[in-house]
Amino acid sequence: MSRPIRVIVAKVGLDGHDRGAKVIAYGLRDAGMEVIYTGLRRSPEELAEIALQEDADAIGLSILSGAVVPLSSRVQAALRARGLDDVLLVVGGIISPAIADQLRALGIEGAFAPGSALADIVEYMRHQVGIRRAAADAEAD
Repeated sequence: MSRPIRVIVAKVGLDGHDRGAKVIAYGLRDAGMEVIYTGLRRSPEELAEIALQEDADAIGLSILSGAVVPLSSRVQAALRARGLDDVLLVVGGIISPAIADQLRALGIEGAFAPGSALADIVEYMRHQVGIRRAAADAEAD
């Protein structure tokens, strides 16, 4: 890739548990990605605006509450409202198989439950961002 992947790691909603988000942020950084950690209690609209301003390739949400699906859906809608359909949305947290199915139905394939290997998250993000960049390059030609 011509430039490092730019990832926003965020806590959306009222969830105040950020240890996992910070671990992922450090891991992505150590894998060569540029990481912007937004801190706690961001709204979906704030995250979409940050993604726009930072020219982000991806947003990684950390959600440890039971609101994984509605919060992820709201972030996805905020991204679309700003024309950021090419920004990869990845979600980590308390994600059961049923919730992962609901996220996939929304078009969010990157759902990682507790215990997911950092290497798997990094590989998934590199692959998906590579696909998006190649599609954007093809569209530009």
